[in-house]
Amino acid sequence: MINSLKKTDSVIANLLKSSPDLMGMVKEGDLVTAKLLNRAPRAVYFDLGKYGTGVVYGVELLNAREVLKNLKEGDTASAKVADVENEDGYVELSLAGAEKQKSWQVVRELAEKGEEVSVKIVGANSGGLMTEIGGLKAFLPVSQLSSEHYPRVDDGDKAKILEELKKFVGQELKVKVLDVNPRAEKLILSEKEVTSVNLKEKLANYNVGDVIDGIISGVADFGAFVKFADNPDVEGLIHISELDHKLIENPKEIVKVNDQVKAKILEIKDGRVTLSLKALKEDPWQKVEERYKAGAEVEGTVTRFNPFGAFVALDAEIQGLIHVSEFGSVEEMKLKIKEGERYKFHIDSVKPAEKRIILKLKK
Repeated sequence: MINSLKKTDSVIANLLKSSPDLMGMVKEGDLVTAKLLNRAPRAVYFDLGKYGTGVVYGVELLNAREVLKNLKEGDTASAKVADVENEDGYVELSLAGAEKQKSWQVVRELAEKGEEVSVKIVGANSGGLMTEIGGLKAFLPVSQLSSEHYPRVDDGDKAKILEELKKFVGQELKVKVLDVNPRAEKLILSEKEVTSVNLKEKLANYNVGDVIDGIISGVADFGAFVKFADNPDVEGLIHISELDHKLIENPKEIVKVNDQVKAKILEIKDGRVTLSLKALKEDPWQKVEERYKAGAEVEGTVTRFNPFGAFVALDAEIQGLIHVSEFGSVEEMKLKIKEGERYKFHIDSVKPAEKRIILKLKK
């Protein structure tokens, strides 16, 4: 019996320790409802009910000016416990901290429920857009912009990207909360998450392997954007590697804005569509050995250099490569051959599976 009572007492003690509210106590960081009692020159006092009397003073009094100016005696406000009991026996409060904590709770709920919210863009940098929700600073990264608002800038020039992003300052965008981290004061938003829900519904009408009619809506250094002709709200991306069978440096070599194209759907994933022009073109490398054979002599135009050698256009579709080791160094190579000039070469090897023809300069 005695052991049973001791065990019960122990459980109750642990319960009270883990739940101070049961003893009429509060913890630092708790949110409480505070009723304004009176204002003194350097402090404001609040009735906290069973928790006693609270006080706001010092730096917290300065921080709470905006909240306090709208309060009169008898009004209530949310307050955050800064100190459970100071040397005068009062519970020290933070009104500004309470408002901030409530705001974090709100954005956390928005994230959990997946609700969309309208925000006004107040600033921009090359990485994205700045805004706020409930007084909390928030960031909308470039990668989380909808395809409609994504900055299509050649060569990924940061200055040009920034100029495009500045156009959104003052505008309202619909977003969802992507990441909430009160400790780091990090609040990340996504516009893409809003549009992807509707987009997924529209993409249900398409399948991998379908060939669609589209219009080039944008060209970037990594590829081209295509709006579906029968559904302009749907936009896909053709990566630079899927534009043509030949190696290209700039997508503008193949397409330009407003071009009408046919493209094949390679992938539909997470509301994103990957397309290909190359898949609808005959692969010239499948019959390359009928035109070029190892040991043969050919003429070609040097199209560009890279650290491994130089690319040589043998015709409109096929490029060969002459390795830098043929010259000793990139500098020596550039002394022997010039970009845009035609030369005679020997074909060292033809590798259709690798889409590669290795050349040697004819001496």
